[in-house]
Amino acid sequence: MTISPENAVRLKDAAGFVFDMDGTIALGDAQSGGHNALPYAVALLEALKARGTPFVVFTNGTAKPPAAYAASLRNAGFPVDDGQMLTPSSSTADWLKRSGVGKVRVLGNAGCRAPLDDAGLDVVGPDEAAEGVEAVYTGWFREFDFPALEAACDSLWKGAKLLTASNVPFFATANGRAIGASYPINAMLTAMTGKRPRILGKPSRVAFDTARVLMGLPRSAAKQMVVVGDDPALEMRMANAVGALSVGMATGIMAKGAELPERDRPAVLLDSLQPLLDLL
Repeated sequence: MTISPENAVRLKDAAGFVFDMDGTIALGDAQSGGHNALPYAVALLEALKARGTPFVVFTNGTAKPPAAYAASLRNAGFPVDDGQMLTPSSSTADWLKRSGVGKVRVLGNAGCRAPLDDAGLDVVGPDEAAEGVEAVYTGWFREFDFPALEAACDSLWKGAKLLTASNVPFFATANGRAIGASYPINAMLTAMTGKRPRILGKPSRVAFDTARVLMGLPRSAAKQMVVVGDDPALEMRMANAVGALSVGMATGIMAKGAELPERDRPAVLLDSLQPLLDLL
């Protein structure tokens, strides 16, 4: 798909950019544990930095704290500061603080819970005995076991809310798609308790607003923002819901020519980031 003149203007005049990480600007390297930049990605972010256009990278992964992902991207050549990196735990911590929820059971590893700890929340471990838990939050947790299931169900049966980083089954890697951890955990918890998870990572409005506020943009700037990603059910749905410009990359989960519902359809679909770089 070519970029229409109207969308070219929106891209040039964008108030800020939200980039997905895996499958959009980089792919995880299983051997090194780091990331490899996709073609034109580093140059594109450097161009935005030179223009003074704010941008953030928002991964839907919670395996590491945001600062660790930022360091990995810098090692791959990206001009990304720690403060420009977001995970669903970042938006979850913001939502919990604003909602007055203080005690939360995290079904996730240390990287998943780090932003909640940093926000000063009372964080309970996966299978830790605790009363008064107000929310159960699920993220990257491949160590999930039966004691964690029992503890989480106990908290949910006693009234805790079920919150999640992500509820999509797959994400893109250098070796193809991989299974997300929170999706099957959520399925088990819903089956046991009847509670459906509230998503606080992408594609939620909470996630979008966390990115917007981090860039210092007012709520009125939503329609002047651009969201770039490879997953129609995440980045495209999030952008379309708020009127931002959705730019889909056929470099990860999204396939060219796929029939998508309108809410998940990108306004612009690209094979690579080169057209964006050339435009900016």
